[in-house]
Amino acid sequence: MTWMIYGASGYTGRLVADLAIDRGERPVLAGRDPAKVAAVATPRGLPHRTFDLADPDAVDAGLRGIDVVAHCAGPFSATSAAMVDGCLRAGAHYLDITGEIDVFESVFARHEEARSAGSVLLPGAGFDVVPTDCLAAMVAAELPTATHLDLAFQASGGISGGTLKSALEGAAVGGRARIDGEVRVVPLAWRRREVPFPSGPRRVTSLPWGDVSTAYRSTGIGNITTFAHLPGLDRVGHRSSRLSQALMRTHVVQRLGKAAIGAVVRGPGHAARSRSWVEVYAEATDDSGRSVSAALIGPDTYDLTADSVLRAVNALQSAPPTPGAHTPSTAFGADFVRRLHGVRIIEPARR
Repeated sequence: MTWMIYGASGYTGRLVADLAIDRGERPVLAGRDPAKVAAVATPRGLPHRTFDLADPDAVDAGLRGIDVVAHCAGPFSATSAAMVDGCLRAGAHYLDITGEIDVFESVFARHEEARSAGSVLLPGAGFDVVPTDCLAAMVAAELPTATHLDLAFQASGGISGGTLKSALEGAAVGGRARIDGEVRVVPLAWRRREVPFPSGPRRVTSLPWGDVSTAYRSTGIGNITTFAHLPGLDRVGHRSSRLSQALMRTHVVQRLGKAAIGAVVRGPGHAARSRSWVEVYAEATDDSGRSVSAALIGPDTYDLTADSVLRAVNALQSAPPTPGAHTPSTAFGADFVRRLHGVRIIEPARR
């Protein structure tokens, strides 16, 4: 089977391409800019194509003969729908590395279309949201009566320009949480709590994360809050978050911010990634006060993403799930995260 990395000239796209080569695979590299795609593909000896997602005919030609697309060109709010359209027309499987709640919701809304086309749609096949989604499914299985789910992470290491651009868009929307089964807008930093990460307890603050969408579909739990331990985030108050959100919504701030990110941010190098790590925590509770928690320790989030994308591509080629829109755990099971290099699970514990 033939698979493609679209957005191969971006930071994460190049990581996926290099890891694919290390594992003896030869994906087709693709993107919008011929010079940038060729600069990545030619020295690696990989086939390449260029097409603009704004041109449906060009997309159809670009996807001809492709069985699986690993879509790595963000922000996904601007690129996902067109690539999903193309994959459904081609009958190809689609996966991406988004963490954007609205993108998850829009992809999941196309479940029946994907079933009819015989395609699997798998948004969030990287750090956003494989570790959190799989842990959520693990604790939910241990506590079927759960009504609330908290998910938290902390990570060291750097960040890529694409991730920062997506975060800039997300900041304009404000906080998001799943409340009584619905995705609702809440203030940024609306909840704070202490989390017993494997390395020790940390104060975490709520922020919008993809699991507000995905974990609901993976677990059926109606109340979901996502948290992170990030320097400075715990000092954000509701008043300052409202002012920041209003500022972030302006066209000028979005345009200038993305331009600055594109000019100066390149993403962490190999040495920085080799020193980096991530910890994830999940806790499900029910109305009787019972709870189940689990945690994991993993490598750098970008290395984890590249590994996860490759393993997801392989699974879609060899043993794809039932066509339709999936989360990582509904596609491959909660134990999918155990397959990833360098991941160690702290098994679920009851209280």
